[in-house]
Amino acid sequence: MSERLDTWMDAYVLAWSTNESENIAGLFTDDAVYDPQTAEGEWDGVSEIVARWQEIDDNEDNWDFEWQPLVDSEEVAVITGRTRYLDPPTSYRNLFVIRFADDGRCYDFTEWYIEEEDS
Repeated sequence: MSERLDTWMDAYVLAWSTNESENIAGLFTDDAVYDPQTAEGEWDGVSEIVARWQEIDDNEDNWDFEWQPLVDSEEVAVITGRTRYLDPPTSYRNLFVIRFADDGRCYDFTEWYIEEEDS
């Protein structure tokens, strides 16, 4: 795994944990696209990404997340993960496609998640 991907994913988990604007915004280029693969569609630009992310506001004491890389190239990374929520107990499988700008921030992020049976 590249240092760039490890650093970016650590920052992603920090942003998820803190829900602070600067941590979220630091992950993405100004014109980034975040596609959560939901009916509401993609989020365009860092301002919308921050606003929509903060609407979710997961309690940091209510989840854990583990991940591993499937693809890690200079321009794109694909990771698989598992998110476990404690209350109510629920688990999700995750797949992220992260496209990186030259400065290490993400300019295109797509995520898929599916609830696991018997979470």
